[in-house]
Formats: sequence, C-alpha cells, structure tokens
Amino acid sequence: METGKKTDANILKSYRRYLRLQKNYTENTLDAYLRDVEKLLLYLNGEQKNPLDATLEDLQHFAASLHDIGIGPRSQCRILSGVRSFYRFLLLDGYIDADPTELLESPQIGEHLPEVLTVQEIDAMEAAIDLSKPEGHRNRAIIEVLFSCGLRVSELVNLHLSDLYLDEGFIRVMGKGRKERLVPISPRAIKELGLWFDDRRHMLIKRGEEDYVFLNRRGSHLTRVMILIMIKQLAADAGIQKTVSPHTLRHSFATSLLEGGADLRAIQAMLGHESIGTTEIYTHIDTTHLREEILQHHPRNIKYTD
Repeated sequence: METGKKTDANILKSYRRYLRLQKNYTENTLDAYLRDVEKLLLYLNGEQKNPLDATLEDLQHFAASLHDIGIGPRSQCRILSGVRSFYRFLLLDGYIDADPTELLESPQIGEHLPEVLTVQEIDAMEAAIDLSKPEGHRNRAIIEVLFSCGLRVSELVNLHLSDLYLDEGFIRVMGKGRKERLVPISPRAIKELGLWFDDRRHMLIKRGEEDYVFLNRRGSHLTRVMILIMIKQLAADAGIQKTVSPHTLRHSFATSLLEGGADLRAIQAMLGHESIGTTEIYTHIDTTHLREEILQHHPRNIKYTD
C-alpha cells in the first residue's frame, strides 16, 4: 500500500468525511479530532512509522511523548481519545485488520470539579456592565442567556432569531452532533434580550448576518473568543477571584438547578449531554456544597462562646 504524506492526507480526508457523515460532528468537533490525529501522524513520521502499521508499543511511546513535552493529563486523555476514534475508523474502513488502541491506557487524572458562580456573583458581573456603551445591553443579555439556558458558548454565538420562541418561553439550540433541543428561557433573559433588540434595530448589519442574535459593532456575529474575553473582563471588574469562562455560567446553571431539586435527567436534557455520566459531575458539586452548609450550620459544628 502507498505510504507517506500523500497517503496520510488521503486517509485524513476520508476520516473527516466519516466524522461528518457517520458521526454527524460539527466543524469545531471535526477540527479538534483532526488536530489530535495530526499530532500522532507528526510523531509517527518522525519515527519513520506508517500509521497503518503502528503497534500498541508505538502508540504507548507517542503517549509518553505527550507527557515529555509538557501536555497535562487531561489534555493527554483527550488526544488519546481522538487517536482511538481514528483507529476505530481505520478498522471499520478496512485500512487495518486489528485495532492497536484496544489496550492503550490513558493517564489517571484526579476528579475535576468546575468552578461555579453564585447568583450574587452573576448579578455583580451584570452590575459591572456599562449600559451607556453600545454593547451594554447586549452583554447583559449574553450573561442572562448563558446562565438561564446553560448554553455552550458555540451554541450561543450560533443562536439565530429564528431559533427564538419567546412568547412560548423556549429557544431552539443546535448542540453537539447537530442535535437540536428545546430549552426554556427565563423571563429575566427575555427582558434583557428585548432591551438588546431595541439597540440592535439601529445597527447596520452585514448581509448574511441578519439572523444572528448577537452581533458585534460591525454588524457581524460574535465569535467564541469575543465572548471569552468579555466574560473574563466582567468577572475581573466585579472583583470575582475565581477562574471564570463562558462554560462557568453553564456549570452554574446546572448546579443551581440541582440545588433547587431538579431531576438529573431533566438537567441532562437541558444541557444536551449524550450521556448521563457527564451530567453526574454536578452531583459531586452539590455534595460539596451540602457538606459546606452542614459544617457551617449544624449545631454540633458551631463554636459557642460564653
């Protein structure tokens, strides 16, 4: 069989087609999977190895190389997950007869509980927004929609006016794998959207961008990086010491629901998680919060003074 960079490129082209058509992944997810595989191919080319002939030992050495160049355990796990997906494709498509990743182990990582914000901290972020600026009401609407609906940042920037059913109190979200879901939206978020739309009507919007909910000053839809920068700056302005990102608001949404008594399956549906196991991390957050409450308020833990 032909080897070399030309073959690698052909295989990657077929793999991309498989991820798009068979797995129904979005472009962002496609790019992430392909970047993981390109890391492997770069390593194997340096070792003068054909990816179709790679053994378990070769892949173990690749995994070790990730550690050697300073990639953390969590990122190593993600990359190796992409490598496993690639070799499953090679097996299914008949490129190889056996999957060398079957016994490939990922590094052990400690359980990571994401940061969450209290309602008071989210209110403080909104209070830090200068409403005299053209983007003021837009930014408040972004915060409220993220916290009210638990959206991923990619879902927010791709939200369209045609996805809003505000009279019914729902929005339609296109999630991972191009799976649609309907998510309730709070009256507070609807109010903030209305204020933003009052400003949006006076904007000069670029052709083809008319249906996007959130726009920048130039009339184009926002990017994930723009949202990240805005939220980090607002958290700093509000004096919040935690590491805050758009995903923090999604975590805060889920945790608030759980603390309020929502069913885990309902939260799974709202977040668009394919597996309930992904949603279950919030039970650990809730347990941590519960322990802190008990330590603070249980009579056996209160120090009495005379």
